[in-house]
Amino acid sequence: MHNFGMKSAVLPSLRVDPQLRVDAELLLRDGETLSGFMAEALRSHIERRRAQDEFIERGLAAAEEVERTGKFITAEAMLAKLEAKLAKHKASAKKTRNN
Repeated sequence: MHNFGMKSAVLPSLRVDPQLRVDAELLLRDGETLSGFMAEALRSHIERRRAQDEFIERGLAAAEEVERTGKFITAEAMLAKLEAKLAKHKASAKKTRNN
């Protein structure tokens, strides 16, 4: 998280349905404030949005690479690789539990 030595800032007021406020307040943990809960929700959503944007960027870059090279792997082939990897790890975990 970047603070940049700045004072805290205030977000715009948020008008919500009264039931949404009640629902949020009911979920607060000991010592947690509604403001803190809202700030954490905003941080979490920002991270999710960044992850989504990065995922889309990687997908677009991969599509460009396929277009440029003509090389790609089919969904079926990728699923087969993942299933084989999963089976290998399951077998390894089973051996570990049995020893």
